[in-house]
Amino acid sequence: MAAAASLLSLLTLTVVLSGGSCRTNSGELISDGETADRLSNTSRSRGVRYTGGALSPSRTSIRHPGESSTATADYTTSRRRAQEHSRLHNSTHGVKTLTIKPTETSSRALKPTGKTPKPTETSRNTPQPTETSRKPPKPTKTSRKPPKPTKTSRKTPKPTKTSGKPPKPTETSTRALKPAGKPPKLTETSRNTLKPTEASRKTPKSKASSRALKPTGNPPIPTETRRKTPKPTETFSRALKPTGNPFKPTEASIKPLKPTETSGKTSKPSETSRSTVSPSSKPPRTSTVSFSTEDLSESIDKTVEKRVWSSRESTEPPVFECPPLGLESLKVKDSQIQASSYLRRGLGPHRGRLNIQSGVEDGDIYDGGWCAQYEDQQQWLQIHAQKLTRFTAVILQGRSSIWSLDYVESFKVQVSNDTIKWKPCMNGTQEAVFEGNTDSETPVLALLPEPAVAQYIRINPQSWFKNGTICLRAEIMGCELPDPNNIYPWQSEDGSQDKLDFRHHNYKEMRKLMKSVNEMCPDITRIYSIGKSYMGLKLYVMEISDNPGKHELGEPEFRYVAGMHGNEVLGRELLLNLMQFICQEYKRGNQRILHLVKETRIHLLPAMNPDGYEMAYKKGSELAGWALGRYSYEGIDMNHNFADLNTVMWDAIELQTDKSKLINHYFPIPEQYTSEDAWVAPETRAVISWMQTIPFVLSANLHGGELVVTYPFDMTRDWAPREQTPTADDSFFRWLATVYASTNHVMSNPDRRPCHNEDFLRHNNIINGANWHTVPGSMNDFSYLHTNCFEVTVELSCDKFPHASELPTEWQNNKESLLVYMEQVHRGIKGVIRDKDTEAGIPNAIIKVDDIDHHIRSAADGDFWRLLNPGDYDITVTAEGYFPASRSCRVEYEHYPTLCDFRLTKTPKQRLREILAKGGKIPKDLQLRLRQLRTRKLRASTKRINRRHALLQQSRAHH
Repeated sequence: MAAAASLLSLLTLTVVLSGGSCRTNSGELISDGETADRLSNTSRSRGVRYTGGALSPSRTSIRHPGESSTATADYTTSRRRAQEHSRLHNSTHGVKTLTIKPTETSSRALKPTGKTPKPTETSRNTPQPTETSRKPPKPTKTSRKPPKPTKTSRKTPKPTKTSGKPPKPTETSTRALKPAGKPPKLTETSRNTLKPTEASRKTPKSKASSRALKPTGNPPIPTETRRKTPKPTETFSRALKPTGNPFKPTEASIKPLKPTETSGKTSKPSETSRSTVSPSSKPPRTSTVSFSTEDLSESIDKTVEKRVWSSRESTEPPVFECPPLGLESLKVKDSQIQASSYLRRGLGPHRGRLNIQSGVEDGDIYDGGWCAQYEDQQQWLQIHAQKLTRFTAVILQGRSSIWSLDYVESFKVQVSNDTIKWKPCMNGTQEAVFEGNTDSETPVLALLPEPAVAQYIRINPQSWFKNGTICLRAEIMGCELPDPNNIYPWQSEDGSQDKLDFRHHNYKEMRKLMKSVNEMCPDITRIYSIGKSYMGLKLYVMEISDNPGKHELGEPEFRYVAGMHGNEVLGRELLLNLMQFICQEYKRGNQRILHLVKETRIHLLPAMNPDGYEMAYKKGSELAGWALGRYSYEGIDMNHNFADLNTVMWDAIELQTDKSKLINHYFPIPEQYTSEDAWVAPETRAVISWMQTIPFVLSANLHGGELVVTYPFDMTRDWAPREQTPTADDSFFRWLATVYASTNHVMSNPDRRPCHNEDFLRHNNIINGANWHTVPGSMNDFSYLHTNCFEVTVELSCDKFPHASELPTEWQNNKESLLVYMEQVHRGIKGVIRDKDTEAGIPNAIIKVDDIDHHIRSAADGDFWRLLNPGDYDITVTAEGYFPASRSCRVEYEHYPTLCDFRLTKTPKQRLREILAKGGKIPKDLQLRLRQLRTRKLRASTKRINRRHALLQQSRAHH
């Protein structure tokens, strides 16, 4: 018995030292996992306790070709030392050991029965040589030579005598047969992973099989399903790749949070996918997939054209003889609006503007319209045009309120030049009575029978909703007549001097304009599509760069997105104007534009929701109302349609006790978001795929209906209606928002009035999104938590759908802001992370900035960009298979980034992997390094054993 104990001690310590594999007395080469299982199975069968050690596949004792004899001699000396420590350890703890009979079957999990079962496909197909053992194992009596993979070898094996049925695919079925008995029930994980696919029938490769033999605390992922797992970005890109058909997630897209082969740990799924925040989760890499160039000379698909532009209804908006005076756009001042009476200050005449919105509570100073104090036919709302104006129409709307229903059902119109003598609008010989509203939100157009020339116009309600009172919002259509006394008429002209196409462009007109820009500047522009809308309209993007179609090393990627809400059209027109402006100025040699184009790759998406825009466009700028076209054709608000990663992050923070295991960037998309039942618009999926394909650095989402710039987070942590919820980069986000707001002509005007029910002037026209109102699933938050890109939302104007006559002024208000904001992509640090030996770029390296709890990752070529305010920063870069590197970088106030390159050194383990994978010889310096590591580990284990032995002797002495 003592001899058996000594032999098992020798075998045990040999495995501990080698960590990779060992040979039995029969000459069979077995791995560390098989050794541990054999020891445990033998011990249990004979009633002996086995204390297994943690075996690491990185520690190998196999002598490889080209390895010096010195390494073998050192190994022999180390083994002799370890034998003495093993005897001491076993005698101290009273552990009995037994030898392993060399005649036992090579399938370690087989229960000894005396009869050797016929080998199945699993036992016949011996894995190919692994990293730790390149020599093929010698065949034993019970193991046949591995047959060459043929078509028949991929089929399901026939039932054996031992089982009678083919072995069910359990988590360990690919490694060895389970002991006799009832097969274990399939878990949810095994059911999901063991779907028969073509890839699952192939013989497992050596890398996968070597991992499968590694003993871990959790059952390993079956080797049978270890086909080549796509990297997370490829998986997400496939899962979210937009098509014309409804989205059908694949097996990979349904399980996007499943750890890959290299993760090493299997996250435990929970109901809210909180386990996705695991440090071992592979982030989505920048995909090599590119978007093909679109030829806009091709005609629109006839099916799509028939579906979107039905011949039954008009596709063009109503044409007005005159533009609006500007009640909605605030061009008309509060002092120009008067009334016969008003109920209270919050319902005064200054609130009688078309589409003005009230607050949540009635009774404040920001109510939803003008309401008369008395209910009689003598009440009126009066507008002073200040100049002779040719009035042509009146547009009326009811009061905006979630608590009251008030609107005017009929009204009269009078005009005057002095407010003393009023002339009614006549319909023949009688005074005209115009039809009003039937609800409080739909605008109603009333054309005057004959245009009236005057300076003042009055709206005189005649009847109103019986359960309400006299309340209305209005817009006046009128043409300003030239003043004969003004000898300098050009001085009063507003607008822009740029020769751009200032008009509203529907889908067809937008294609024509983008095509003309591309033809004018073919060297710096490219048009591509990122997907299609629900109705089949393409989401076109204009790319502007000195090398369009390619990502240049070190050149940051920038994007503008407009039209997320289809009826907020100003952003769409501004981006169309911007692409024209950049093309024109580039050809003129404008140095600012030349530098911007050569140093930045710009992407402009003017219409994220083309279906919604077409609905609003058909009604026109004044009759679309406040919400028509806001949502997608399916009724989805895309600003709430992105994956809610905020909740995933905050839940993980609350549940995780070890803060070092938390991640703070590249959060995976929750499983339920990619399921077939997820209510996700195809437009949203297209944009997510776009984000994952191109390594964007900075972005802005252009909206309308307010004058403010909001920055993340947009969602409150505890679902409060509003609460300050900053990010780790709050200071830089505030800078980005300030850059746009301070250069916008309207936002920076201290005398401007609030648009609706919030005075953002007291916030300097910037605000944390969650502190305005909570928005779960916003694109800003998703972009910050799932990618490297920083993004803000810009509310461009009080009027969501401004009249075409106001577009030149709006362009002038926003032109400088659009350019300055793009230039901020060059603020901070940038660099390339390379391999020190090969100079190749390292993708997915993690860039950490001290004191900022938000990391970013390098792109596919190893380049990175980290947006930072001026200051000194300590930067640390880590990558899998490399030693970390740190350095200090200073960000200056100039508009160019600080270069901060890194060169990382491979770890010996990574170098050994790569050498063995290529079948090369191990260099002497690496051999020496490995011997040093083994010696260090042996000394550490010796110290632990001696310490435990000393503690045990002390405890015995006390007793």
